[in-house]
Amino acid sequence: MGRAIGIDLGTTYSCVGVFCPFRERVEIIVNDQGNTIIPSYVAFNDTERLIGDAAKYQVLGNPINTIFDAKRLIGRKFSDASVQGDMEHWPFKVIAGPSDKPMIVVNYKGKEKQFVAEEISSMVLTKMRDMVKNAVVTVPDYFNDSQRQATKDAGVIAGLNVIRIINEPTAAAIAYGFDRRAASVGEKNVLIFDLGGGTFDVSLVTIKATGVIEVKATSGDTHLGGADFDNRMVNHFVQEFKRKHNKDISGCPRAITRLRAACERAKRTLSSAIWTTIEIDSLYEGTDFYPSITRAKFEDLNMDFFRDCVESVEKCLRDAKMDKSSVHDVVLVGGSTRIPKVQHLLQDFFNGKELCKSMHPDEAVAYGAAVQAAILSGEYQELSLLDVTPLSLGMQIVGGVMALVVPRNTTIPTKKEKVFTTSADNHSSILFEVYEGERTRTSDNNLLGKFVLSGIPPAPRKVPVINVCFDIDANGILNVSAEDKSTGQKNKITITNEENRLSKKEIQKMLQEAEKYKSEDEDYKKRAEVKNSLENCAYKMRKAGNLSQADVVKIEDSIDEAIQWMDRKELESICNLTISMAEDGPSAGGSGAGPNNICSFHKRKEEKMTV
Repeated sequence: MGRAIGIDLGTTYSCVGVFCPFRERVEIIVNDQGNTIIPSYVAFNDTERLIGDAAKYQVLGNPINTIFDAKRLIGRKFSDASVQGDMEHWPFKVIAGPSDKPMIVVNYKGKEKQFVAEEISSMVLTKMRDMVKNAVVTVPDYFNDSQRQATKDAGVIAGLNVIRIINEPTAAAIAYGFDRRAASVGEKNVLIFDLGGGTFDVSLVTIKATGVIEVKATSGDTHLGGADFDNRMVNHFVQEFKRKHNKDISGCPRAITRLRAACERAKRTLSSAIWTTIEIDSLYEGTDFYPSITRAKFEDLNMDFFRDCVESVEKCLRDAKMDKSSVHDVVLVGGSTRIPKVQHLLQDFFNGKELCKSMHPDEAVAYGAAVQAAILSGEYQELSLLDVTPLSLGMQIVGGVMALVVPRNTTIPTKKEKVFTTSADNHSSILFEVYEGERTRTSDNNLLGKFVLSGIPPAPRKVPVINVCFDIDANGILNVSAEDKSTGQKNKITITNEENRLSKKEIQKMLQEAEKYKSEDEDYKKRAEVKNSLENCAYKMRKAGNLSQADVVKIEDSIDEAIQWMDRKELESICNLTISMAEDGPSAGGSGAGPNNICSFHKRKEEKMTV
């Protein structure tokens, strides 16, 4: 298979790591800006597409065409309550597409374009794929089957071979186990507390001296994180601005985007200071806004979120049937774990136990994913992973009741079977509906997919014997098959969530568009480099010292003409020749290979191209 990388595809920031077998360590890869974490932002404008740092830097001037939080849309429906709630906070436009799929609308090069969340996520992934094509990609524990499939689709669109999908806290547990492999003695129970920008996960794992990492239980919320804390602050200051100045800024995307950026900075500051001031000049209709906020106020705004985090820890321990005194280490992962109140509540819950902060909260997940990638590619074999399914899986039976097939926290990969039969006489087919969730009624759970098994010989009710098999692979992706035991005829059906997933045709189309965008990005970069070379050429010629003023004017006119030709096919060869002449040195008085010749060459080329 070759080498593989580990990717933490985060809601607000992403990170990539690679295992170095000779040194037996993981290197977190630095991007072109010198940063180890990449903003999960994609922006579109009249000339180009921007990804990562470049996209985030320009968000204040281009809010409606800068996309972030795409992970919160992936694998979801437009009508979902969480999507409708998020849309109130986003400056960009989201509409309902085919099959109730959310579509992100932007203006790119003067034209309206629509993207699904998988495409935006794939664009972020392309920023991290340059080293190798094989990758392990992480997802939140509580991502359902549709969201996992959608994440895998995003990898395919980005040109990646996603060899494994693993849970984020599980990846952090791998990083923890790898980091302490030399000092490990006996069995240790470790609680991974992963609070990031958009999702929250908690996992209880047992790390054995043999190198086996066994996940005992998981809990969390796929829609809770730093972005929600920012939203609370934004709502608070929108109301304060309205109270002080009698103006409502909620309908102004640029003002809201500037306020959100200021709130995010304030949140970070409040992790080390007890108060801070937000300073925004001319926020709305020329009105300046300079409010202050204390750490106590920030904590009060978000206290219900913080308590939800602790409740998830309690639930995880209950599911694992383990007392909190049996937990050896509590490991903090994710940028939002820097918030002092979160640490304080967690430490209080564990009776004052010192929290483990030795791992980099922003890099730990990518670190563990890189180790898992090395394990799968055969570069490292001292650790092995036993993960679990986060939600119960089952079928709907008569009365809208869920018949449990796979209990939550079952170790994966796994295969579970259950026998079903007909509820009426002479049924020749059975509709199977597959659900995930913990409620008794299927209407309260999440429908993953459905299929019909036909060709059943007519018989009295309860006579046919249909064996249904739930097969969950190492990625946590579900396949369901059915077999009619009365005839011995097998009919295997795979649940693929086609209703919520992209079709192969759509993925192929997006792959082609991804190549097109990549080509456009490269062309724009080349044009920028050519323009820069031309300007360097002009500066060199100006410094030559032996040119007349008339020659300088002719050179500048020639360069202006060349810049106007940027989109023409023969521009690169023209510029190369021009730059080559400049480097050879102009001759005196404009003769020979000097500036006059350059100008006339440009004019002849223009005539040839327009004929």
